[in-house]
Amino acid sequence: MHNDSSMLLIKHAAEIVTSTGTTARKGTDMNCLERIIDGAILAKDGIIQWVGQTADLPESIHKNTTIIDATGCSVIPGFVDSHTHFVFGGYRPEEFFWRLSGTPYLEILERGGGILNTVKATQSMGYEAMVESASRRLDEMLAMGVTTVEGKSGYGLDFDTELKQLKVMGQLNVEHIVDVIPTFMGAHAVPPEYRGQEEDYVTFIVEKLLPAVVEQSIAEFCDVFCEKGVFSVEQTRRILQAAGDLGLKRKIHADEIVSFGGAELAAELRAVSADHLLQASDKGLADMAAQGVVATVLPMTAFCLREQYARARWIIDNGGALALATDYNPGSCFSHSIPMLIALAVIQLRLSPAEILTALTLNGAAAVGRADRIGTIEAGKQADIVMLKYPSYLFLSYHAGMDIVDKVIKRGQVTVDKRYRNLGGSK
Repeated sequence: MHNDSSMLLIKHAAEIVTSTGTTARKGTDMNCLERIIDGAILAKDGIIQWVGQTADLPESIHKNTTIIDATGCSVIPGFVDSHTHFVFGGYRPEEFFWRLSGTPYLEILERGGGILNTVKATQSMGYEAMVESASRRLDEMLAMGVTTVEGKSGYGLDFDTELKQLKVMGQLNVEHIVDVIPTFMGAHAVPPEYRGQEEDYVTFIVEKLLPAVVEQSIAEFCDVFCEKGVFSVEQTRRILQAAGDLGLKRKIHADEIVSFGGAELAAELRAVSADHLLQASDKGLADMAAQGVVATVLPMTAFCLREQYARARWIIDNGGALALATDYNPGSCFSHSIPMLIALAVIQLRLSPAEILTALTLNGAAAVGRADRIGTIEAGKQADIVMLKYPSYLFLSYHAGMDIVDKVIKRGQVTVDKRYRNLGGSK
């Protein structure tokens, strides 16, 4: 827990590199970073008070200040992983190899595999076991510099388990140092008992699940898998309109497998983000950019599925706001490797190092409605900071696939120090 007045000073950073602002950066603005040489950051009670050159530090530094010498280190904002499914039971290793041998996902789903396989395991998992496994996953994400994580339900597909997943996230948000943002995704797949009665399942979500989620205040967002063979555009619209009417913010898994109109719907409903977008149309992506919908691309999922990548370069070049996230889940992408995500972004998506940093910090924050308080190193923002082992942030891309995080600071506390050990921490 915090001291009465905890002060943190980071000084002599080789560089401080950050985007700036309180809204998502779009188009060419994603390349604009602030860079301060021999930089310093002063934080009090978890909030950044001052950023500048070490030579310009305010003279009076509180005697109880924790001082970190960042000589030789690049200092950047904490990463925001804005699309994960990290609360789940069971694993699906065999399915990974089925997929690679050419079995289509929709066929695996029809066999009762895919999401439904994890649903069975999650439904039978106890609450405490779910908390414990998810907490360990957060520890691993934190060690790679992730300071805020969005998590989705959607492995319950019944009343009790959907609420249980969201309550687990709520408990972890209180107990774990990482901030956890909960998204209700009861519309992740149609459960077997509703096969052929999909409209009845949509009604169950709209009339039973959504009101319970809102009444218990256990989610901020509602997400729907809008896809051929899963939920139609009309069904998605019905669920998200109901969610919006109840005060939840909207997200969409859009146009992942076929071009389906999900991106257009995200723009129409002014969703906060639309994610995946591998098959999104030019019009859908342009509509999203015009309406300020963040385009969240998930290249590790495409990599693991041997699919073509989302058109990240096109999105930015046509004025869109792009975020990058891992899509960490037990099926299509069992990885939360930020170094791998960055390597794919620079090599396969052809993004610049500046665009990647913006996409993983400020724009990730915007994709979870937090750009006003995290995602940049500026006075007034939360002191969520990563120190790298090298003097330039360019090493994130250049040292391909390697974890170069030295220290992770969350709310002004050093929570990971690779020179020693993972220090953990509490809010």
